Amino acid sequence: MGIAANVVVGLVVVIHLYIVVLEMVLWARPRGRAVFGTTPEFAEASKTLAANQGLYNGFLAAGLIWALLADDGTAYQAKLFFLGCVLVAGLYGAATVSRRILFVQAVPAALGLVLVLLAG
Repeated sequence: MGIAANVVVGLVVVIHLYIVVLEMVLWARPRGRAVFGTTPEFAEASKTLAANQGLYNGFLAAGLIWALLADDGTAYQAKLFFLGCVLVAGLYGAATVSRRILFVQAVPAALGLVLVLLAG
């Protein structure tokens, strides 16, 4: 069960690193605008805000990477904490921005939480 949990945690990391790139680098470019469904004008006007959002997603990914690499007693708690943060962010995003966020962010985090708890 521990391997499955770590694989899902790794998947959540990859998702968040992709979100970092989308929000910090590609936001105002055609790929970023296509993913988020924004106009060139809106993307340009909001790119600083999006980059800030991307930075926070990077912190979530960094915390999960730390949790995967930790070899002391902090790994379990860090996985629970950062997956919980991702889950809350995903639920909030799904409620306020797009239901798609529920499936992209919240569901993988919830699955990871369940697997980490079962493995613990």
